Amino acid sequence: MDIIRFLKNWTLPVAIATGIVVYLLFHFIPFLQPIGQWYEPYNDSVLPVFMFFMLFVTFCKVDFRMLLPVKWHLWIGLQQIVFVLTIMGAIVGFGITGKALILLEAVLASIICPSATACAVVTQKLGGSLEQTTTFTFISNIISALLIPICFPLLPQTSASVAQVEFMPLFLRILWQVSIVLLLPMVMAYIVKHYFHSLHRRIISIKDFAYYLWAGSLVIVTGTTMMNIFKAEEHSTLIFLGSIGIMSLILCIIQFATGRFIGHYFGHAIEAGQSLGQKNTSFAIWVATAFLNPLSSVGPGCYILWQNIINSVEIWMARKNEVIKT
Repeated sequence: MDIIRFLKNWTLPVAIATGIVVYLLFHFIPFLQPIGQWYEPYNDSVLPVFMFFMLFVTFCKVDFRMLLPVKWHLWIGLQQIVFVLTIMGAIVGFGITGKALILLEAVLASIICPSATACAVVTQKLGGSLEQTTTFTFISNIISALLIPICFPLLPQTSASVAQVEFMPLFLRILWQVSIVLLLPMVMAYIVKHYFHSLHRRIISIKDFAYYLWAGSLVIVTGTTMMNIFKAEEHSTLIFLGSIGIMSLILCIIQFATGRFIGHYFGHAIEAGQSLGQKNTSFAIWVATAFLNPLSSVGPGCYILWQNIINSVEIWMARKNEVIKT
């Protein structure tokens, strides 16, 4: 029972540790290396499957009539924009280049990306509003889809492919990818909830199903992050990579704290903290790799670890309070 209780309280750190250990085993043990090399091309297609089912299960519990904007959505959205404009102003205004540019691009990628599609899962675990968090996830994705094609062409040393893409094609490309990730599982969940009642009851009867699907996806994401760090080490130093990791930790704390600070004025500190602090880091890694210096992808890669450690502590505290209340 102690082991089961430990796994429930610390599911996310266990998932992170599992992803790290599994990657290191397949990276360093000679007879496992061919298996890892065979699997690597399929890695990018496995994660979306986890994300799809996780969101599908989560949306099955959503009251679609309550997916409406509220006041704290405006202020958290504005805060996301302010963070982005601050970093862009520093880069463009001071003409930053070199390693300092890579460091700020790592920060920018972690700020400009939308709220994590999984933050609704954690919010529900903490007792917050699933519907309000889900609504802001859509708002945040629209903000990101607008900011990325506006900001990235302004960056120095941006890849030529970005500089040559006009606003509307890039905007539609990003919006399409976001829509596939968010809208398809939502539409299917709506259909199942309203037309397949027996299947819907079975899905929602499985306690914490979406949460453990997310833990499974976290194993994959963490392993991918380790792979990116090892590849980045070939083109940089451990000190510089460590500085990116520390910067992403500071940023993660700031975003969670700022979100909670804004949200407590509206009685929704949990929802606002998760919405601003928990980021779609898989999307951020893709953005950094596709449009920025590839080394900057280490930033959102490290952000994955920090945000899930914070989430684990919050979930542990919530469980502890439940025990005390009972």
